[in-house]
Amino acid sequence: MDFRAIRTQALSLPEVTEEPHFDYASFRIRGKIFMTVPPDEMHAHIFVAEQDWELALAMYPEFIEKLMWGKRVAGLRVVVAKEKPAVIGGLIRKAWENKAPKRLLAASADRVK
Repeated sequence: MDFRAIRTQALSLPEVTEEPHFDYASFRIRGKIFMTVPPDEMHAHIFVAEQDWELALAMYPEFIEKLMWGKRVAGLRVVVAKEKPAVIGGLIRKAWENKAPKRLLAASADRVK
């Protein structure tokens, strides 16, 4: 997988925008960042909830590690070249769900049914 595929997955979610965040690419829902990608495009930083990152770290240590913000875990750092598309797609979706407004989540769920 490469950065283009990750970008496509993120931008396929409702109301997602891609904007610069310092020298990183950031993906946002109504201004709230749920994923960033450093300039080298070799990693994705995905901001999922604690229960999601704990499970992902346990299941996929070969391409996922903790993303630290000072002394606390802020999310996941995923090695783009090694990751599995279905896994990263699920993590991107979960990160988006954590930041999306409840009305948008409800509307998105209705469209999937």
